[in-house]
Amino acid sequence: MLRPLHRFAQMSATAHDVIREAVLKICSRFDDGYWLDHDRSGEYPQAFKDAMARGGWLGIAMPKAHGGSGLGIGEAAVMMRAVAESGAGMSGASCVHHYVWGLAPVAKFGTPEQQARMLPPMISGEHIMAFAVTEPDAGLDTTSITTRAVRNGDRYLVSGRKVWTTLAQRAQRIMLLARTTPREQCLKPTDGLTLFFTTLDRAHIEARVIDKMGRKCIDSNQLFIDELEVPVDDRIGEEGKGFHYVLQGFNPERILIAAEAVGLGMAALNRAARYARERVVFGRPIGMNQAVQHPLAESWMELSAADLMVMRAAELYDRGESCAAEANAAKYLAGEAGFNACTRAVMAHGGYGYAKEYHVERYLREVLINRLAPVSPELIKCFIAEKVLDLPKSY
Repeated sequence: MLRPLHRFAQMSATAHDVIREAVLKICSRFDDGYWLDHDRSGEYPQAFKDAMARGGWLGIAMPKAHGGSGLGIGEAAVMMRAVAESGAGMSGASCVHHYVWGLAPVAKFGTPEQQARMLPPMISGEHIMAFAVTEPDAGLDTTSITTRAVRNGDRYLVSGRKVWTTLAQRAQRIMLLARTTPREQCLKPTDGLTLFFTTLDRAHIEARVIDKMGRKCIDSNQLFIDELEVPVDDRIGEEGKGFHYVLQGFNPERILIAAEAVGLGMAALNRAARYARERVVFGRPIGMNQAVQHPLAESWMELSAADLMVMRAAELYDRGESCAAEANAAKYLAGEAGFNACTRAVMAHGGYGYAKEYHVERYLREVLINRLAPVSPELIKCFIAEKVLDLPKSY
């Protein structure tokens, strides 16, 4: 397994450029036709994931001791922006980004034995993981989840439901958050939640695909869990502290989703600008018209500003400093800027923007993920109002 990233310790802007160019070189082997075919068929982009694994990119932020590269979220953000910007969009990004932030609880709180057992098969791409936190009746209120884990000797029995669980159709492993103590018996609602990283046993987990708007080749699922046996050895950290461990992945996830939104917005913007230069109507390129120029120029500025916030949040995170406000702001700004850019790209193409062969309609469908998940724009504004502006909590 190649590990070409190790030489990039102490990253600089120049090294970021090297990462970007190396990732784009891999992505260039998977052209627009590849992603259009997978969008139509729903087939998992295995060849792309394998190519990223062979390049050593899945473990970019994982410890060197277990086959990773030991780099930061800043470098991972550069990688994820490049993947999305290549035209792979969220279909390509979702093959990769779970390996970056989803494994953070294991890397930070797992025992040495757990890290040695769990991380290498993920970093090599041998295993795929599903991430099961959200529930149908809880949504963003994670403390209200009702999936229960009851200890029985050296095992837990887990039963409950999850929703929007990515890649559960093909994953071998699952990161699972469950209640081990009922909420009403806890001093704080964030207590009593326990995190597990265990085998996705299909004899006890039924995964039903959600037919959705975009990113068809990356399955999203409802899970029905019926007395899944989980060894105590697959519990991450202490019983009842799982919410705090999951929080370790929240800020990196927001930063990476934001980077992907910037990349996808730039992909749409570049297509729109190229089309505006080439499309001639009434004897002149439509790009000569300010009604076409100005929205695209606005999108470049919006995306560039969002990118600066992404990298600021990543810088703070990698220094071990508080970055919740910046990570949430990056996710909000990038989600809105990416959505605007993709919408404007469709409009710049006119009727052709509605045609799949021009790809911008796929970008628009996929960028809604970045706007909606993993936290809504409205909740981000509530968070900034409360935590930054010291306004009363509104929910």
